[in-house]
Parts: sequence; structure tokens; C-alpha cells
Amino acid sequence: MAESSQAHSLPADAGRADIHCHILPALDDGAEDLEMSVAMARLAAEDGTTDLAATPHANYQFAFSPERNRELKAQLEARLDGKLRLHLGCDFHLSIENIQDALQNFGKYSLNGGRYLLVEFPDPFHPPAHERGLAQLIEAGYVPVLTHPERNRVFQTHTRLISDFIRLGCIVQVTGGAFLGSWGRAAQKNAEELLSHDLVHVIASDGHAPRNRSPRLAEAAARIAELRDEAVANALSRDNPQAILRNQELAYHPRPAPESKKTSLLARLGLAGRS
Repeated sequence: MAESSQAHSLPADAGRADIHCHILPALDDGAEDLEMSVAMARLAAEDGTTDLAATPHANYQFAFSPERNRELKAQLEARLDGKLRLHLGCDFHLSIENIQDALQNFGKYSLNGGRYLLVEFPDPFHPPAHERGLAQLIEAGYVPVLTHPERNRVFQTHTRLISDFIRLGCIVQVTGGAFLGSWGRAAQKNAEELLSHDLVHVIASDGHAPRNRSPRLAEAAARIAELRDEAVANALSRDNPQAILRNQELAYHPRPAPESKKTSLLARLGLAGRS
């Protein structure tokens, strides 16, 4: 495992953390109402999750309102009796409009207003059209968290892009259910391949409902322990997501080998040599 770059200060009861969940009621394609939100939260807590980020979509279909998110978070917390710590973020669609707004309003979309920003690519997408947007976010101080690349057809075909984006300054979030076959054989194969090449920094549920696409992570963590070891499983399901929610450096941060200056993504974007 890569060494930690700093000591982390976590609550004594900190367990697994889920940085990507559509748990707020009636905002997007996740929880339909408050009762469903409560059911999802209780399932997550019973499964060993102590911290969970509510991350509604921000895309062409669903509007994003930080004020409304805070109101719904408070309503949900009032029903949970402290059994689960809730955090706020966004499932940020990588569009020109969103990028411009994020650059003008740092922290509006990111996890707890910090530097870590969940980034969802279109499927399919044209790599050159989105690479520069990522670079702009990174230059502004964000750490893009690439969500579920194992499920994206472009990333499945062009896995080199994931290594490129990590070198640029991104980190990678894989859906826990992908390791269990919940998203089909292709996604499972890609998730396992990314894990074997140290290209995964965190897992998350991407939970949308109590049953189908549930907010459970324990089984996925156990599978990762089988594929790798307990230390990596703990890093991806507990240590790293807890650090992300607290805007800290990752405890486990594997990086691909560097490319030559001529072939690197930075060079292809015309950003080589910038600090």
C-alpha cells in the first residue's frame, strides 16, 4: 500500500463511509420520499456505514439546489437519532455549464464544500472534449473523483484514459456492487482489472433505493479483501472515503507510473510544464 501523507483525525466510531448516494427524497432518480430515505439510511447503518454523503444529480434533467439539499438533510437527520452521520455533495455531470458554475462558485458542488468533487462522465463521451474541463477544475483546486468508470463504455474500451486522469490529478471511485456482479459481467471484469492495477481509490454504493441499488458496502469490501487483502479493502471502504469527507489527503493513494513529457495527457492538453 502507498504510505499516508498525513495523520488523519477521525471520530472514534468511524466505520465505512459512502461518498456517493442518492438518498435525499424526491430530488432525482433516487429515494422517492422521506420514508424511503429513512429506510436507506437504516440499511446503511446496519451494514456498518457510519458516514454517508447525500449526492443528488446536477445535470440537464435534475436541478441542483444546495439550500434545498440542506433542508432535506436536516429532515432526514431528525429521523435517524444520530445513527448515521450525513454529509452533502453532488453527482456532478461533466458539462460546460456545470464546469463554469463550479469554477465561479468553489465548493458549491463538492463534498462538504471541500476540494473533492464527484464527476460523472456522459456515456458515451468524446475524450478530447472533456479532458480540458477536468484540467480546468484541477487548476482551480478541485480533486475530481471519477465516478463508476467501470460502467462507462468509453472507459471500458480505453482504460488508458483512467491512468491518464489519475496522473492529471483525479482519483477513481468504483461502485461497490460492480465487484459483486450487480452491474453485469463487463462492469465486474473492469472493476477487478482496475483494482488489480491499483487504479481504485475508493468504493461507494451509488445507492438509489433500499433494495435495488441499495446503500450497502460490507459485501463489496469483503470481496475486495478476497481479491487483494484486508488493508486495501479497509482503505477503499473506510480510510479514503473518511478522508475525502473531511477534505484530507488520502491514506492510500496509488499512482500509475509517470509517462514521458511528450506523450502525457498534460502535453496533449498543452498544459505540460505548468505548476
